[in-house]
Amino acid sequence: MLSLSVTTLIIVITVFLSLKGFKDTIFMEKWMFNPYKAHHRREYARFLTSGFIHKDWGHLAFNMFTLYFLGSGVEQYFAYFYGSMGAVYYILLYLTAIIVSSVPTYLRHKEHEFYYSLGASGGVSALVFAFILIDPITKLCFFVFLCLPGFILGALYIMYSIHMGKKQMDNINHDAHLYGALYGVLFMIVLSPGILVSFIEQLANWDLSLF
Repeated sequence: MLSLSVTTLIIVITVFLSLKGFKDTIFMEKWMFNPYKAHHRREYARFLTSGFIHKDWGHLAFNMFTLYFLGSGVEQYFAYFYGSMGAVYYILLYLTAIIVSSVPTYLRHKEHEFYYSLGASGGVSALVFAFILIDPITKLCFFVFLCLPGFILGALYIMYSIHMGKKQMDNINHDAHLYGALYGVLFMIVLSPGILVSFIEQLANWDLSLF
């Protein structure tokens, strides 16, 4: 019997809904995050639904590629340390990260009727930084060309997200990258307080010559 990992299942659902959104603009509009409608019409479901649709193929591929490789590592970590509850914690981290990472955007744009955003950025960023907290030394690659230890690439990723968030040139919620990342770190520390000690020890023992 075929058994899908939680990560694979999330990817399948997200790809299916994103493809539907590519073809159905009405569906896309109803699922996108619009702080104004969430605030004035109480369409709170948008906090979560917006995390399962994407702007285009590039946006979808980048998020799902990252989710597959790094999310799988976090899922395995949870399964190893928490057994059957690991999947529950993993899903909880991902879904709540999508919601929580949109709260600052909601507060910032709840009176802006025509502001929309979409994408799994908040959830994916939470998993990326959960992975970095677990294993900060392993090299991660950004668009294949830039491969750096996770903690360094993570810092650059945060700076990029802050920069793009200020520009606001597209419907991708770049602010969610930042807040999703912070939430992911906080979630992991609360769930596994010892992980912070492990993170610091790994950095302290890092061999700079391997950089």
